[in-house]
Amino acid sequence: MNVPNSTPQTPDNPLLADWLTAYGLPPFDLVRPEQFEDAFKVAMAAQRAELDAIAANPEPATFANTLEAMDQCGRLYNRIELLFSNLTVSETSPALQAVQRTMAPRLAAHENAIYMHAALFARVDSLYRQRQQLARAAQDLRLLERVHLDFVRAGAQLSGEARQRYGAVVQELAAQCTTFSQNVLADENSFLLELKTESDLAGLPEFMREATRAAAAQRGLGENSHAVTLSPSLTEPFLSFSARRDLREAVWRERSLRGAHEGATDNRPVAARIMALRQEQAELLGYANYADYELVDRMAGKPSTVLKLLHQAWEPAKAKAQEDRAKLTAMANSLGEPTPIAAWDWRYLAEKVRAQQFDLDDAELKPYFTLDNMIAAMFDCAQRLFGLRFVEQQGLALYHPDVRAWEVQRADGTAVGLFLGDNFARPAKRSGAWMSIFRSQSGHQGGTLPIVINNNNFAKASPTLLSFEDVKTLFHEFGHGLHGLLSQVRHERLAGTSVLRDYVELPSQLFENWALEREVLQRHARHFQSGETLPDALLDKLHAARRFNQAWATLMYTGPALIDMALHSLPSGTAVDIAKFEAEQCRALGVPGDIGLRHHLSHFQHLFASSGYAAGYYVYMWAEVLEADAFQAFVETGNAFDTATAQRLLQQIYSAGNSQEPAQAFRNFRGRDPQVDAMLRKRGLLG
Repeated sequence: MNVPNSTPQTPDNPLLADWLTAYGLPPFDLVRPEQFEDAFKVAMAAQRAELDAIAANPEPATFANTLEAMDQCGRLYNRIELLFSNLTVSETSPALQAVQRTMAPRLAAHENAIYMHAALFARVDSLYRQRQQLARAAQDLRLLERVHLDFVRAGAQLSGEARQRYGAVVQELAAQCTTFSQNVLADENSFLLELKTESDLAGLPEFMREATRAAAAQRGLGENSHAVTLSPSLTEPFLSFSARRDLREAVWRERSLRGAHEGATDNRPVAARIMALRQEQAELLGYANYADYELVDRMAGKPSTVLKLLHQAWEPAKAKAQEDRAKLTAMANSLGEPTPIAAWDWRYLAEKVRAQQFDLDDAELKPYFTLDNMIAAMFDCAQRLFGLRFVEQQGLALYHPDVRAWEVQRADGTAVGLFLGDNFARPAKRSGAWMSIFRSQSGHQGGTLPIVINNNNFAKASPTLLSFEDVKTLFHEFGHGLHGLLSQVRHERLAGTSVLRDYVELPSQLFENWALEREVLQRHARHFQSGETLPDALLDKLHAARRFNQAWATLMYTGPALIDMALHSLPSGTAVDIAKFEAEQCRALGVPGDIGLRHHLSHFQHLFASSGYAAGYYVYMWAEVLEADAFQAFVETGNAFDTATAQRLLQQIYSAGNSQEPAQAFRNFRGRDPQVDAMLRKRGLLG
């Protein structure tokens, strides 16, 4: 594999020395938090010097001396920033968090200085104005269009006081977003519910007892102790199985109240300040609101298109939830549970109804879904679809003992990239699941191979048993991982997952479909003790129950998506009381109190840990429209691994990055525009 460009030899700071490690991995065992500040100082200066040289070139701007040169510069800065951003979410510490607070506004200022570089933008703009006359390949023109839009959206056309103010806004936003994410992590780590008696463990199946025992050990409790943390891998099954209603309520409330406690970690004023800054940012750039600004660079294009899609699911889901509520209430009555039911009852009662209606419960399924077997299953799917092999590499120095590494190869043995898996929850790691990179694919220097990482937060146990929702999450993130690994483009700005936000979830959500394929489960879903294959009867029940409780899931997701769009559609200059706004929106939408929201604004990291999903939480449903329709292309062939369809999928979606306009890429794969009906049927909201 290619390693990054040579860098200044600074033996006392490994971040600045050549990384002569296997695969060009960061020297994790040598890196210390205090080294980042000096390393960034050197790397930022180096990148600015490279860009200054491009801007000062006396020759007229050409694609090669401007766009290609820009795409290839900043190698040192990029590798340090990727390492830093990965460590701050996957293996942080008080020392690293302090560096993060210091560096966040400085890194934002550095990026702002690039996009405010007048001479650099002048060269880009001159090429953009003559783009119709440039005899360039389509991918080159796509790069020019994307880079020009990057500059414009970052304020390159501003001048005078507006230009100065914009720089101050983006720096403060970076600092506030860092505070927001650190506050959420602090609240998650501050909660621990110790289960001290057998009564506290009532209803918990053996896999949950093993997981709570492991969580207690991780937090330093006694050998036979049990505990629940706020990691979703613990809270969600606890809410599904615990017979102790009082404990379910305690866990549900604490999970809901992250970031909403008075004191140092209160995110309500932080989120309000972020909104004020975003409104000002949009106004400076000439937009009526922040949602309009963000959707300029999305497939949806405008908020009204988003709202139309969300309400197509919201209203039918509310109606369907009424039917489900009646079944859950009847179950509560039969169990002697209080009614009307509450939000901390829904999962518990739904699990009881599922067990009764489909003769299926999660505790019966989990023994067949070991983490190792499901990793093998997703690798098998990647091999059958795209011809990939995953060869585990032992002995690499990685940032935590939980992390595993696989060299990814084509059938002929040539290297594709390196895949890392970090699958377990721990206090130094943020909750949730995500994909990231330590190095991007590109065509630089004959080809740079990617280093891709998947993060999950499963409860560590021996063995680790997954719910089927966990299996879907594993496959989802691996879909993102494949999008990064399979990228085959020339320009790094267009590589892998560097696509429009409401398109980036297509490869990930599409890959979830193979987790439910019968032949995949028959091959890989084996009982962790007996080795028995998942029985056909259980598999039939799993398929029969796949639409069960989908109204609840739809409302839990769509409510926050609608609130996100309403919040970011507020006119510039509108002061926001975060808690009051959320309450008002819940009333206006008719959010059922016994269902609630998956995310509350005080801990909604999609929105406030960065701008990535701001005015963009809808993208999962937008992408679901795309993926549900896309998977039908396989269904129509009668073979989930149809070779011709998989090859078309590889060429048009997984390897294409941002080298073409996404709507056209979908049409090239499917032969037409996407249709919403497949998504609504999948959720059981259409006959």
